[in-house]
Amino acid sequence: MRPRHLRRRGALAVAATTLAVLCAGQSLGAPQAAAAPATATAAPAASPASEVHAAEDLAARAIAGALSDPVWNTRVRRAALASDEVAVTALADGTLRSTLAAADRRIAAAKGLDAGVGPLLRLRLGDPSMRGALTAGTRPWVAAATSDDGPVTAYDNEGQIHTLDAREAPAHPVYVVDLDGSRALAAGLDVLNEELARRGVRSTAPTARRTPLRDASATAAAAGFWTTRVAAVSLSDDQEPWIKGDAEIYTLVTGFGHDGKVRVDPVDMPYLDSDGVVYRPQQILVNWSSYKYDLADAVMMEDDGGTNYRDLAKAIAAVLLTVTDQGAYIPLVNAVLDAVPDDWWTDDPDYVDSWYTLARTDNGTRHGARGNGWMTLEPYFVQEL
Repeated sequence: MRPRHLRRRGALAVAATTLAVLCAGQSLGAPQAAAAPATATAAPAASPASEVHAAEDLAARAIAGALSDPVWNTRVRRAALASDEVAVTALADGTLRSTLAAADRRIAAAKGLDAGVGPLLRLRLGDPSMRGALTAGTRPWVAAATSDDGPVTAYDNEGQIHTLDAREAPAHPVYVVDLDGSRALAAGLDVLNEELARRGVRSTAPTARRTPLRDASATAAAAGFWTTRVAAVSLSDDQEPWIKGDAEIYTLVTGFGHDGKVRVDPVDMPYLDSDGVVYRPQQILVNWSSYKYDLADAVMMEDDGGTNYRDLAKAIAAVLLTVTDQGAYIPLVNAVLDAVPDDWWTDDPDYVDSWYTLARTDNGTRHGARGNGWMTLEPYFVQEL
């Protein structure tokens, strides 16, 4: 599930640049290639998305080659048929496990995550229609999950390349190498919180609970705080390619703290797995005790795998710290979107939708500004124990 989003700024040029970097870094050579000799002009640094995909591609080739071993082939087939996602690094052994562990570390570094995040690589069957052929013993091909809508490159156990249509699942079974998005996003939001705080942008709910502001009905005995809760939420169906798995959705809630400075509170929404489905999470979206005004904005994003959370925090902080409290609420959606570097709008992270001026009294369905989703919101008072 990946909502299709219109890229705002120079998307075609950026896509071409990203593709060139990706192609240059994905030869079929050995994983431990010798370092290139130094040149007078340094090559531009690869984007986090291309680094992640290059590591996934290396892992896909290594897994495909290892399928020549009947024992490994059977082990992976059983695991893929029994589970939607296979922790492939833990499943492997010997040289293959070392190769996959190195790819895991490379991915964590590209995403700005701590080395202790654990194995991120996952393997899944590309489409349910492939189960019959896989069960019958057809040796599958292996492909890395792509971050665009172009052709899919798959490898067989002899090292041959097969180019597949991203829009139509092939009859031949394909294992897709992807990331444990839930683990990566949870770790990434921790990094985002830490980096925002380090750069002077307040984040996360305060530990001190206060009685709600401007609520005449509240009494001193009713200590607690008001929140806005998501009673229901749904995103639009977009029929994304079979090669892409579930997206990982999160929302950046923004507003002014009591000190008059902009704050950002990331909210993980791990249940948003499928488009066109109505979810009823009863999840707290906004803690109003954190904010000076009874208004806040929400920007919903998705991580397709290539987000570097330290870079994201740096970019957001650089823009939001220039916004000052003028004594009245200022919408911050555009400031957040403008903070995302231009070269990230090709796919990672994707902008899903945004909600301007959420109010503490909102009680009903609010459609996003882009029409990509809606949320039914309700006031919810959290009573102090």
